[in-house]
Amino acid sequence: MKRDWNLVFIAGLFEIGWVVGLKHAYNLGTWVLTAIAIYASMHFLIVASKKLPVGTTYAVFTGMGTAGTVIFDLTVFGEPFNSMKVFLILLLLCGVIGLKMITEEPENEGEHE
Repeated sequence: MKRDWNLVFIAGLFEIGWVVGLKHAYNLGTWVLTAIAIYASMHFLIVASKKLPVGTTYAVFTGMGTAGTVIFDLTVFGEPFNSMKVFLILLLLCGVIGLKMITEEPENEGEHE
């Protein structure tokens, strides 16, 4: 199961990459990287969702992507700080962490971590 959650994390990182890419792509190379990030993001999410609860997986994926994109914009591109936005991102992260904590993971016979 830990491997599958790691795949969700990787998918979330690629999601941050393609969302930022959509906003800041300016030539063929950056558009190609954005397209690769879109594919990788969806691929890792689909692979992870085969063994994890889809609703929780998607909530973690989108929450991570949303929070990561806002944090990336604030730190890298100098977007103005907005305390309400940060509060709402923290609230979102609390919800995502809570969902992951209460989600029961099925036990697979013969599978070892």
